[in-house]
Amino acid sequence: MEFVLAALLFLLFVFLIMAVRVVKQGYVYTIERLGRFTMAAQPGLHLLIPFFDRVGQKVNMMEQVLDIPGQEIITADNAMVGVDAVVFFQVLDAGKAAYEVHNLYAAIMALTTTNLRTVMGSMDLDETLSKRDEINARLLAVVDHATSPWGVKITRVEIKDIRPPHDISEAMARQMKAERLKRAEILEAEGDKTSSILRAEGRKQSAILEAEGKREAQFRDAEARERAAEAEARATQMVSDAIASSGSSAINYFIAQEYTKAVGKFADSPNAKTILFPVEATQLIGSLGGIGELVKDAIVPREGDVTAKAGTPIPDNRPRASVPRSGDS
Repeated sequence: MEFVLAALLFLLFVFLIMAVRVVKQGYVYTIERLGRFTMAAQPGLHLLIPFFDRVGQKVNMMEQVLDIPGQEIITADNAMVGVDAVVFFQVLDAGKAAYEVHNLYAAIMALTTTNLRTVMGSMDLDETLSKRDEINARLLAVVDHATSPWGVKITRVEIKDIRPPHDISEAMARQMKAERLKRAEILEAEGDKTSSILRAEGRKQSAILEAEGKREAQFRDAEARERAAEAEARATQMVSDAIASSGSSAINYFIAQEYTKAVGKFADSPNAKTILFPVEATQLIGSLGGIGELVKDAIVPREGDVTAKAGTPIPDNRPRASVPRSGDS
């Protein structure tokens, strides 16, 4: 009896083990009843019918990364390049991923590899090196469309590395160096051109300013000469008016005044100890008499009035002009 009870307890324990299934987070279990897919068990606790239901496949529903091994691809211009890529995908339908394709990972890898050869084989080497975004986009569209019946969503396809042949790499390095030297020479030439233009503009502005300064100076000089000429004209007019009103007396006065200034300059010279006058100078000295006459005409009437009032004679203190002779010091 105890043996039977123990056997029943053991069978119950086995039954419970076979009936209870716990699905982990991030996974979905496919449940098969008598070999046929019936449901996709979501994360949590599930009860199955022992001996009738069983877990088919445990499908990972998280986004996964599939590394595509290096491939040797011949481009459109017959260049051999090595390419590495990665594929990011996520299972959306566990039933399709489990029963629509055998070995999902191998299928995605093979599909990505073949389409990678097709896309990059239709491009030149320069395009494969410079258009990675275009290659990624084309691969993503093709592979995602092909895997959609499997309940898989391809989220990203990325080219990790492109390895051109060694000789092509050296040629590309020389080309890059030549291109950079070309750019440097162009920039240097443009700098020389700009500096030459700026220097020419500076010389032009300097010449313009210098010409404007000279023109302004000439204008000021002409204006000064014009004003000096006007002053000279007014002075000449005043002298002419004086001569017209006074006759020869005014002429003698002006001549004597200028003569006296000239003689004074001779006397101020530190090296002049003896002054020699030509014979003709005595005729000019005679003009000093004209000065005396002018002074007499201007003073005598006023002094006459004083004499008439005071009754005293006016002394004759007028200076007498003397003609220096040659040899007198």
